[in-house]
Amino acid sequence: MTTNQKPISDFIDKHFLHFNAASLVDAAKGYRTQLENGAKMLVSLAGAMSTAEIGKIFSEIIRQNKVHIISCTGANLEEDIMNLVAHSHYKRVPNYRDLTPKDEWELLEKGLNRVTDTCIPEEEAFRRLQKHIFQIWKDAENNGERLFPHEFMYRLLLSGDLKQYYEIDPKNSWMIAAAEKNLPMVVPGWEDSTMGNIFASYVIKGELKASTMKSGIEYMTFLADWYQKNSDNGIGFFQIGGGIAGDFPICVVPMLYQDLEQTEIPFWSYFCQISDSTTSYGSYSGAVPNEKITWGKLDITTPKFIIESDATIVAPLLFAYLLNM
Repeated sequence: MTTNQKPISDFIDKHFLHFNAASLVDAAKGYRTQLENGAKMLVSLAGAMSTAEIGKIFSEIIRQNKVHIISCTGANLEEDIMNLVAHSHYKRVPNYRDLTPKDEWELLEKGLNRVTDTCIPEEEAFRRLQKHIFQIWKDAENNGERLFPHEFMYRLLLSGDLKQYYEIDPKNSWMIAAAEKNLPMVVPGWEDSTMGNIFASYVIKGELKASTMKSGIEYMTFLADWYQKNSDNGIGFFQIGGGIAGDFPICVVPMLYQDLEQTEIPFWSYFCQISDSTTSYGSYSGAVPNEKITWGKLDITTPKFIIESDATIVAPLLFAYLLNM
């Protein structure tokens, strides 16, 4: 696409002039400025963005080096791969607001686990991955290896074992793009994901050792080391949704500053959150960015943006703007 063919970006520049629309443009321009100044960028993925097929555009953000580290939930880690291998078996339920408890039970009996308007097929998605990832876990354990959850997933994707199942163009999988770059990642709270539950079941049955999987504390120490090595020109924080995917990584700065007494460590150099969470008291997801100043996460001068809208609408538009689409 040539520089003068930017229908999405041009539309946004023309019409996104006020309120949340203007915040989107300001945040995108701030993100671009960070990259132009040589800063790195962390993107955090909460919610069910992988099932929402964010990979169709986020994969290109990865390929074009517009993100340098990812923090995501265990669900987003695995659900991008599930969509890759079982897309045709997914079931959309556009009338999900009208479902009764009996309707929901019938979906369960059919092996369809619902995420809003989309049902993930248990047999074709979870179980199809399970037999392959178990062997990778077991082989690593037999070789005395310990890896992070995302490293096991990278190994699975790069092995080629799943190619026989691909049902979408692999260029639309953000996990494949990340694996090919060996992109740094943290996956806090991985244990509550489906694959985390499956791994725990093998530990309970005595077929795997818990120590084969590196822990959340080890993710935090990895992130602390990565932050120190990459913060010379600043590191921005682009947060999609809330919860642990955002709260875990953003805490690395006050930990380094306060607990390790590294008083020269820079604050996050940019902050943006896309969230439809209501601004509230005591809620991380609903906290305004300025509250993070009091926790030693952001500086007074850190560019701060909050876009109060649905991330499934906003994130693709903002990424398209960054890609000059």
